[in-house]
Amino acid sequence: MALPAISPDRLWTRLMALGEHGALPGGGVNRQALSREEISAWRQLISWGSEVGLEASTDPAGNLFLSLEGQDPNLAPVLIGSHIDSQPTGGLFDGAFGVLAALEAVTALAEAGVRPQRSIVVVGWMNEEGSRFAPGMMGSELFAGRRTLEEVTVVRDADGISVGEALAGLHAAFPALPRCPLGFPIHAYIEPHIEQADLLEKENAVIGVVSGIQGKKTYDITIHGREAHAGTEPMSRRRDAVRAFSRMATRMHDAMDGQDFIKFTIGRVVVEPNAPSVVPARVSFRIDLRHPDNAVLKSCGCRLEDIALAEAGACELEIRRLVDAPSNGFDAELGHAIRRSADRHGFPHRDILSAAGHDARQMALLARSAMIFIPCRGGISHHPDEWSEPDHVAAGATVLLDLLCEEAGLPLNQGDA
Repeated sequence: MALPAISPDRLWTRLMALGEHGALPGGGVNRQALSREEISAWRQLISWGSEVGLEASTDPAGNLFLSLEGQDPNLAPVLIGSHIDSQPTGGLFDGAFGVLAALEAVTALAEAGVRPQRSIVVVGWMNEEGSRFAPGMMGSELFAGRRTLEEVTVVRDADGISVGEALAGLHAAFPALPRCPLGFPIHAYIEPHIEQADLLEKENAVIGVVSGIQGKKTYDITIHGREAHAGTEPMSRRRDAVRAFSRMATRMHDAMDGQDFIKFTIGRVVVEPNAPSVVPARVSFRIDLRHPDNAVLKSCGCRLEDIALAEAGACELEIRRLVDAPSNGFDAELGHAIRRSADRHGFPHRDILSAAGHDARQMALLARSAMIFIPCRGGISHHPDEWSEPDHVAAGATVLLDLLCEEAGLPLNQGDA
């Protein structure tokens, strides 16, 4: 029996087709977590899976599973995939490539009549991006037991809709879909993804062997001042939230500029009442802080909190720690398997640390885990211009299929029989 092989054309066609669910007029995609667009994309994925006999299911967290049953269903399955939600002006490949590469690899096995020893489950995680509901990676964190449904379901989007309400809408759209428990044992987890940077492209590498993910802290800080008339309130009596924010932001940037490898971003600022003749009463802003060294990350986080407290002035301050994710590493043996596969197919490869966060961070706490990166043009991501070459998309899926053959009980050296 010949080894199964992916269909590059089918994989590419499906990537483009999935991009129609939430397509933006000028290109790119807006497919928010638990939205109508994501529900529509679910229908498409379930339909593609059903064509080769994959069993679809979901869980209380709104994760989507497409399963190829193994010869021994009592064995813990291999879990593969990523996410299909996007940023408001996202691209066609972030997350979607991982889910569709996983679906293609399993489809190749099913079409070849191969039934592996252990089951293989394709997953689409709920709310990886954290764009509609903050913070992100809700589905994988719930699966891994790092958060509770009670914590997550009360989170609301900008329109006041809660995660709980949106989940109810998702489940109502699929009333016949089987519901599995939240979290189950897994043998291994593999997540293909675009790099979202340009190291692979610069070195003409096709496959990135991801060693780990750098740590991340996210803060939501609210400054409470007091509204006042801009023409009559004396400067000395003002509790101006914007003025306090400007002091904080300046000092924070100055402090982080001196740190090696730090990534510091104030990416969201909301001013209230945001009226031209009213002294601002409230500023909410979001901090994204990342570094590969956990000790440095902790130290910088404490420094930012100290600056916020010191510069509040006459205003009151509220600091919420939304994400505290330390750096993590991935399984060395799975990394070796990725290199072997890349060498076998002639794909240039290099080891790489992920600067962006991924659901694989949570899975690494549960089982042997790995990530396979492919290049994205110019390192552009979270943007309609995000692009990966068809050959690179196919290469990533090919390496994934090789890993599945090993992990799920189909040795690569079986050859033709």
